[in-house]
Order: sequence, then structure tokens, then C-alpha cells
Amino acid sequence: MYRTSLLATLPLIFISTAHAESGLASYYGGRGHGMTCAHRTRPLGSLVTVSAGGHSIQCRVNDRGPFVRGRVIDLSVPAARALGMMRSGVIHVSVR
Repeated sequence: MYRTSLLATLPLIFISTAHAESGLASYYGGRGHGMTCAHRTRPLGSLVTVSAGGHSIQCRVNDRGPFVRGRVIDLSVPAARALGMMRSGVIHVSVR
């Protein structure tokens, strides 16, 4: 019984940790984007949680990018404002 329950929960452990990443985030300009972001591999339309400096937001992936080495996500202006990154432009974030 123990072995069966362990084997059943093991894939869930790998699935939940496989999608967590951290790195640099930047933002893209323009109006009317809402709380959206660009990510290279996450499915379009999926929700991601972005955390930085004690703030955490949820945004919807609606584009591909960023195409700058070392960056993991591009945020819309409203999402960047919610994380408090408007002055710095680029911050270290955790994406789940």
C-alpha cells in the first residue's frame, strides 16, 4: 500500500517543481495589455504567478519572448507596476 501511494504521488512532485524558474524580468511598453506577459515556453493563455521583493501577481501568457539572453519573462506595464519595477526596468523574479 505504501509503495502504491508513493508511486502515485511521485509524478505530482516532479510536475509541480518542473515549472518553477527564476531569473530576470523586464517589461514592454504600450497601453491596453492588462496583466499579461510573454514567456518562451509556457502555453499561451496560461496563468503564471510572478513574485519579486515581497510582491506577487498573476498574469496571463499572451505572447512569446523575451528574446534577450538571461531573461525569463517580459511583463506588461500594469504587471510591472504591480511588482514595483518601473524605476529599475529589470528585476530578479520567481515564476510559477
